[in-house]
Amino acid sequence: MLFAEIPSTLYLRWFGGIMRTIGIRAGNRGITFAIYDSDNRQVLNVEEIRIPAAFSTPDGLKYLRSNLLDILREFEVEKAGIRVTEALAKSVHPERIQIEGVVQEAFASSKLMAYYTGQIATITTKAGIARDDFKPMVDGEKDPGVANWKKLAKEEREALLCAMGAVNA
Repeated sequence: MLFAEIPSTLYLRWFGGIMRTIGIRAGNRGITFAIYDSDNRQVLNVEEIRIPAAFSTPDGLKYLRSNLLDILREFEVEKAGIRVTEALAKSVHPERIQIEGVVQEAFASSKLMAYYTGQIATITTKAGIARDDFKPMVDGEKDPGVANWKKLAKEEREALLCAMGAVNA
C-alpha cells in the first residue's frame, strides 16, 4: 500500500497525529455534539443540530443523520460516544429515543474506528472520572480541566464528557 492510499486518519495515528472524538447528547428535537482533540486535551467545537419544526419525523431524522455524517467527515472523527437515556428515567421521550437510534445507525454507517453508547455509569468509566463527580460536572459545579466549562450548557457538558470518554471506546 502506498502512502497516498492510506486514509488520513490512519496516517495521523500511525505517525503521531491527533485523535478526534465526538460526544453526543440527544434531545427531543435534535442533538448537541462536542468535538474533542484527545491528544492535546482541547475542545475543537461544541454545537447543536436542531431538526426544523416544519419537518415530519422521518424527514427530521434523515436531516439529522445526514448532517451528523457530514460532521464526522469534516472533523475526521475517529471515535464517538453517545449519552443514552437512563433505564430508570422519570420521563421517557420517544423522540429522544428515536434520535439516539438514528445517531447509533449513523455511527455504524460511518468510518469510525469505534463508538460506545452509555448511561452515566458507562460514561464515567470511559472518561476515567468518579461516578459521584458526573452530576456536579454536568451542573458546572466541578471542572474537569476544560477551558470555559462553566459557560457551557448542561447538554454541552454531557456531550463533552461523552467525547472525552470516547477515547476509550
